[in-house]
Amino acid sequence: MYSLEFVRPASLAEAVAALQAEDALPLGGGQTLIPALRQRLAMPARVVALAALPELVGLRVEGGEIRIRGATPHARIAAEAPLPAVARLAGGIGDPAVRHRGTIGGSLANNDPAACWPAAVLGLGGVIRVRGPSGAREIPADAWFRGLFDTDLRAGEIVTEVRLPLPRAAAYARFRQPASRFALAGVFVARFEGGVRVAVTGASAKGVYRWTEAEQLLASDFSPAALAPLCVSAEGMLADVQAPADYRAHLVKVMAGRAVAEAAG
Repeated sequence: MYSLEFVRPASLAEAVAALQAEDALPLGGGQTLIPALRQRLAMPARVVALAALPELVGLRVEGGEIRIRGATPHARIAAEAPLPAVARLAGGIGDPAVRHRGTIGGSLANNDPAACWPAAVLGLGGVIRVRGPSGAREIPADAWFRGLFDTDLRAGEIVTEVRLPLPRAAAYARFRQPASRFALAGVFVARFEGGVRVAVTGASAKGVYRWTEAEQLLASDFSPAALAPLCVSAEGMLADVQAPADYRAHLVKVMAGRAVAEAAG
């Protein structure tokens, strides 16, 4: 490790102010930033701790939405989320140490291409609320995710809340890499009164995305059989030592079928 300034603000306003310093980065659960610091992949002059701020921890149901504050750890969401698909997704992230330290806001800000939360937030059509030097913004999930490790989050902004609409039914299925527990392919399916949303993580070289062809078929027939005519192309899929592109493409359809079967049941 190298020398840096560690700031523990007493409020969200203090955290926003502290992040305006040059080369400052926010620290949530540290599941990404701490390893990056150790390997010198990130070398900020200041780190601003967010996890202990009461304003950023907790969840509630309000206005037909689950409202989860940005520094809420995965383990708490797993224990308290009223939507089983969200609770099970949170409970399957990493191992107990990761679940008790990692946060939903940190995961969404990092936008790892194999992370689980992006699939849930995009699949549910959620909204990410952030706060920065220019005030608060609300970004729909469809505009938040821009690509690998890229989001609409601006420098100096903090993820303060994630709002997830409550669907009629939802489920998440993933094929996980046994060591990291990241998804080789994960699919979140959500059925609403006005249609269906399907989000895929872990498979595409462009990061999380909506599978619109599946959404159209499932809107009229919400069953695994509705996916039978679809063929997922290997073009644009991730290919690495964990799995080739064609295997990930195959997994997308398989996981989607499993998620639909669970949600329909």
